[in-house]
Amino acid sequence: MEVVIWKLPNPDKYHPHGHKYRLHYGTLDGTCIVRFDNEKRKGDHRHFYDTEKPYLFTTIDQLTSDFFADIAKSKRHKK
Repeated sequence: MEVVIWKLPNPDKYHPHGHKYRLHYGTLDGTCIVRFDNEKRKGDHRHFYDTEKPYLFTTIDQLTSDFFADIAKSKRHKK
């Protein structure tokens, strides 16, 4: 598991909320199970196994809560 969250000095067009983040949960061989990130040009989005969908960022607390909820869901999910 990896959780990296930066508070940017100034919001920009790719990070209007002023945060850059990468929250990743996967296997040792590098397989992504759950990931939330906001890379440039893609904006805020979430990955659940092979599915990628936009993510509505509101707060850091909500982001981390959603991340851990998806991890719990992944443990019940049979791939």
